[in-house]
Amino acid sequence: MVSNSAGSVTSNAATLTVNATATAPTISTQPANQTVTVGQTATFAVVATGTAPLSYQWQKSGTAISGATSASYTTPATTSADNGATFVVVVSNSAGSVTSTAATLTVNATATAPTISTQPANQTVTVGQTATFSVVAAGAAPLSYQWQKNATAISGATSASYTTPATTSADNGATFVVVVSNVAGNVTSTAAKLTVNAAGGGTMPQFGHVFIAIGENTTYTSSYNSSNMPYLTSLANQYGLSTKFWADTHPSIGNYEVMTAGQVFTNDDGQTPSSLPLSSDNIAAEVEKAGKTWKDYVESWNGCGALKSGSYIVRHDPLQYFTNINKANIVCFSQFATDLANHTLPNLSWLSPNGCDDAHDCGISTFDTWLKTEIGPLLASSYFQPGGDGLLIITFDENDKSGSPSCSTTTVGKGCGGQIETVLISPISKMAYQSTVGDPLNYNNTYDHASVLRTLADALGLNTSGLGAAAPRLPMADFF
Repeated sequence: MVSNSAGSVTSNAATLTVNATATAPTISTQPANQTVTVGQTATFAVVATGTAPLSYQWQKSGTAISGATSASYTTPATTSADNGATFVVVVSNSAGSVTSTAATLTVNATATAPTISTQPANQTVTVGQTATFSVVAAGAAPLSYQWQKNATAISGATSASYTTPATTSADNGATFVVVVSNVAGNVTSTAAKLTVNAAGGGTMPQFGHVFIAIGENTTYTSSYNSSNMPYLTSLANQYGLSTKFWADTHPSIGNYEVMTAGQVFTNDDGQTPSSLPLSSDNIAAEVEKAGKTWKDYVESWNGCGALKSGSYIVRHDPLQYFTNINKANIVCFSQFATDLANHTLPNLSWLSPNGCDDAHDCGISTFDTWLKTEIGPLLASSYFQPGGDGLLIITFDENDKSGSPSCSTTTVGKGCGGQIETVLISPISKMAYQSTVGDPLNYNNTYDHASVLRTLADALGLNTSGLGAAAPRLPMADFF
């Protein structure tokens, strides 16, 4: 306030701001070394904190750079004389200053345009699988990549390899190229074609002689590549292995029912042919309707003599339960060797090992030995030599209940029996094939025992309309 004899006047108010003690700057992200080619620029950057305002001064080899007063600095076009130069930045405020660590600039000689030494290759997958295309290129770094599908750039596909999303039938025939570029130019690869086959299904080849053998209670990881099952593993590696196959239920009996009739009639392993007589359509009935032949070769069955150690387990012999088939075709297992030697095997051979040989009561190595002893001669026969008409499926009824899901159900296709090994063998099989496909109607898009039934029926040209869950299933035609 100012006053005199004539009066007084009050000034405008002025505000005093008292700041806290200033914090000296610190650097949280140091500038990084940079590598460029003659003619390119290089950018160095720093992240600093402290009381504002912060000021920056970049230095090149100890000398301040005029106008380089931001958190980042981009050089002019480089020359060979810039090679080895070091760059630091001094960050300062009212409380002090801090100097960054030094970043080194490497300047390579004049850029070499990119060249491609390994072109992307054509890929063949099944619907739902991915495909990976890759290229090997050389030239002055850095190289950049841009993949194109049918001449349109693919967002984010900027590496030396590109993996597609899960494929659909619409992707069949698509072409893929990659443009590789650097400061000196660019080069476009040759086109690689993507072939997308249908998932499973397809046209099932016809076979004159079809065989099935079933082991017991063994999870996929316990059988495949197991030291206890070297023979089965050798067959899986030589012929075809389903890596996505889930049994349908627990315990055993329901899985055998699915393999013969496409239905789970019961999950009670105590049921017998007399307590559970079945008149539903089944694989043997369809064989008879088609005028073809079948036999169920049974080990240790009543009246077959003590040919093998191990007991007969009727629930592992599902054709015994059906009343609408010719039971005279159920014979002792010794007949199998005779029919093989005489070349008089039927169109469908159901091979039923006893409770020890199928690994139910004995170790899985016993089943492996049984396969080598009984199946080995079959595979050496003309049925499985070039020009032969044999198809053999080796599978298990269920896993050891250690898998997920693990449940009992009468609904086919829930995967409740867990993952198991299934091997397909024929003279026309894809060799060393590992199937990763399945059936969208089944658990997690996998194959199951209804797929086996559909495959057996289609292989023999049978009607499948009455075979329960097998009717809408896809056959395992991708193995051929």
